[in-house]
Amino acid sequence: MTSTVEVIRGETVESRHCVSAAAVDGAGRLLAWTGDPDLVAYWRSCAKLVQAVPLLTDGGAEALGVTDEEIALACASHNGEPRHVAVAAGFLAKAGCTEDDLECGPHASLAPAVAREMAGRGEKPRRIHSNCSGKHAAMLALARFHEWPIRGYRLPDHPVQRRILAEVARWTGVPADSLAQGVDGCGVVSFALPLRSMALAYARLASSAEPAPRIVRAMVSDPFLIAGTGRLCTEIVASSGGRIIAKIGADGVYCALIPELGLGVALKVEDGDAESARPAIVGVLEALAPGVAKVSDGFRAPLIRNTLGEVVGRIAARIALERAA
Repeated sequence: MTSTVEVIRGETVESRHCVSAAAVDGAGRLLAWTGDPDLVAYWRSCAKLVQAVPLLTDGGAEALGVTDEEIALACASHNGEPRHVAVAAGFLAKAGCTEDDLECGPHASLAPAVAREMAGRGEKPRRIHSNCSGKHAAMLALARFHEWPIRGYRLPDHPVQRRILAEVARWTGVPADSLAQGVDGCGVVSFALPLRSMALAYARLASSAEPAPRIVRAMVSDPFLIAGTGRLCTEIVASSGGRIIAKIGADGVYCALIPELGLGVALKVEDGDAESARPAIVGVLEALAPGVAKVSDGFRAPLIRNTLGEVVGRIAARIALERAA
């Protein structure tokens, strides 16, 4: 069954983006899908929930006094708003590190309004503003706890990344030597794997013992930290009361967890169109859990405006899921 996101200008479809998605339970059963559920894609920032696991399971979070706020930030692709920066700074301090130890590059906020505010007050983005600074702080904390070298923690042959590779293999069910690796936008290792394997890892977060409940609790208790003002991940978690947890990845990837159904969801807009990924994941989640997330129309069916501010079109997700018998 084919699902698409259509870009409609006037009343004519100008572009059509194909969507593949998989919904899997904790036993690995494929319960719903569209397109190719075995499509291999980079997990990108959707992997952050699993990348944070070793800090908890190895005992580093307890030893360093890591809070739920800091765990949420480790899983975040955040806006770099003042509170995000403050939590990241505190996290780094617990690891005996500073902003200078971060090996991610600076970039403008993922929220255009926040980027404009920073520019308006003459504030240039620093490494700690990176949407991945929480993930990097968690990696530094893991290195400190194990007394591994700090420098180069982002590189594939560093003990931090070898430890994370083992955890990704365990949660996704894909053997470590079968996980293709590339470099993510923030400089750390990124993993390529089938959508159904991504979904399996998220489904296991719904049913596993620690540390999964703490990761879920941290994200649900403070949705702002996982993204921020004007962001879909924050809105889904907040509007659903934590009944759905959604996590964006770059290049058209989105994952979600529906705890009460024990489902993990993974989605890829096949041509990587990021704008299409948001209405696509909203459409998939609405098909799986109708009415649970009260998402605004700006995410559900975004309007297209020209440079005069006039509405000239819209984006519409056409999601049709096949179901297991």
